[in-house]
Amino acid sequence: MLITGIRPVYKGLTDITATCLKTIRNHKGRKSVPAKYKLVLVLSAVVLLLDQITKIWIESNLALGETRAVIPGFFNLVFVLNKGAAFGFLADLEGALRTYFFIGVTGLAVVLIIYLLRTVHRRDFYLFTALGLILGGALGNLIDRIRLGMVIDFLDFHLGSHHWPAFNLADVAISVGAVLLIVSFYKKKRYAADSD
Repeated sequence: MLITGIRPVYKGLTDITATCLKTIRNHKGRKSVPAKYKLVLVLSAVVLLLDQITKIWIESNLALGETRAVIPGFFNLVFVLNKGAAFGFLADLEGALRTYFFIGVTGLAVVLIIYLLRTVHRRDFYLFTALGLILGGALGNLIDRIRLGMVIDFLDFHLGSHHWPAFNLADVAISVGAVLLIVSFYKKKRYAADSD
């Protein structure tokens, strides 16, 4: 059952990745595509693929609301549907409005990422890694919102009875990407201050 569920998503994501790589190879003017685009595209495709495979595995192997202890007293796999953003933020917003809101926010994030890619000319590994992680995570959660109207969360860390809100791999990628963005902007300001 798991393989049957994963196969169409895997094929779709590998087709998207192949198309991106083909576009890179056949870029207009036969100039090579800058490494920053390659890094962002490949990283976002990997995040998207891992996110969707793990969510399909959870859907196929756990019942909604089920909890399985992985490390008792610290880490569980759960199957919950999150109507809101990260950690349940805006979960009380009305259904259709919430879905359109999050689709719009994701669209704005994608536009901002494309803008940053096109306008930033310095070599900044942290920035481009951050953009790839955020893009892959945003698209992973967007697929859930379009498909289900909410997001599948399954990672549950806790100490005893004190639980951190459940999250998924897309949330991890977005959070790590946000930290890398802060590091990138800090390094840029520090570099600018040192060169004055």
